[in-house]
Amino acid sequence: MNITVAMDSFKGSLSSIEAGYAVEAGLLRAAPDARIWVRPLADGGEGTCAALFTCKADGHFRECTVTGPLGTPVRARYILASDGQSLMEMAKAAGLPLVPPSLRNPARTTTFGLGEMILDAIGQGCRDFIIGIGGSATNDGGAGMLQALGFDLLDERGLPIPRGGMGLQQIARIDTRRVRPELKDCRFRIACDVTNPLCGPDGCSAVYGPQKGADAAMVDALDQALAHYAEVARQAFPDADPDFPGSGAAGGLGFAFRTFLNGTLCSGAELVLTESRLESYIVRSDLVITGEGRLDGQTVQGKGPAAVAALAKKHGKPVIALAGGLGDHASDCLRAGVSACFSIVPGPCTLKEALHPYTARTNLTRTAEQVLRTLLLFA
Repeated sequence: MNITVAMDSFKGSLSSIEAGYAVEAGLLRAAPDARIWVRPLADGGEGTCAALFTCKADGHFRECTVTGPLGTPVRARYILASDGQSLMEMAKAAGLPLVPPSLRNPARTTTFGLGEMILDAIGQGCRDFIIGIGGSATNDGGAGMLQALGFDLLDERGLPIPRGGMGLQQIARIDTRRVRPELKDCRFRIACDVTNPLCGPDGCSAVYGPQKGADAAMVDALDQALAHYAEVARQAFPDADPDFPGSGAAGGLGFAFRTFLNGTLCSGAELVLTESRLESYIVRSDLVITGEGRLDGQTVQGKGPAAVAALAKKHGKPVIALAGGLGDHASDCLRAGVSACFSIVPGPCTLKEALHPYTARTNLTRTAEQVLRTLLLFA
């Protein structure tokens, strides 16, 4: 029996690969002779780099000191692959976990450090970038990143605008004469799991601003600042499109990559699936197992397990989904190609207990074993 396992991470508990190996252990208890392929899965947020790293023959982590979202130095780590590719997560330089809840303020947080990470990789010879942009603490439209890369975002007096989302209110023109020349040779593929436009009721300020510390008044001001920024950007880059799906990803970072760096916005899950060559394993499989910490209505909106299910459905392969919990509308996954969903939690427990890595690993192994034993009864 051939089985492909592609688990998303159980956030706060197990990485994608750790979850996959836990499932594998259970499957082998039920079918010791089974051939099992454990493949990585992520959707552009936390864990994307680690998942992609497992797809590479070799490579290494590199650390550099960059400007954090609050303007203070942070140590950021990214991956240099042996083929000259760089794998990054913007959250390492400008992520929400880097900002204490009491200091969260998207009017001031900046993506400047991400630009510094890119420059560091360019200095190492990288010209091919895959960057996951989930989990940002920012709403600056990627302006900070652009400033680090040499784009001069200037006010009416010709002075650099302040960093942070509200600094965009002051932008009057964009000067590209000091942009790093290496950027014209760079390829940027941006992994994101949202399709929000830059502005409006579905834009990044309205939808994600509150979780980054914005109140209602700030949301409105940030949205107006981004709209003004987009208009100024269009003067220098006529193809700028704030309504393009994903432009609002990471507080407008998607807009910056697509407009200024010719970046391609990709489904994070589909990008990881492509890099991991998952389809080549699925076509040889009798069964596919996927899952994540919680299956609910959001799973089918660009999350990794839904992408796996769609790929398996294309080839007529049954899919079992395992999750820490089944939330509202988890049945939507059945319409997306999942054959059956299972919660791995065997009985009442606290969330803290369920998230403990040992517990999560044990529950995944136990459930995978019992699911496969049941399937084999009807084989």
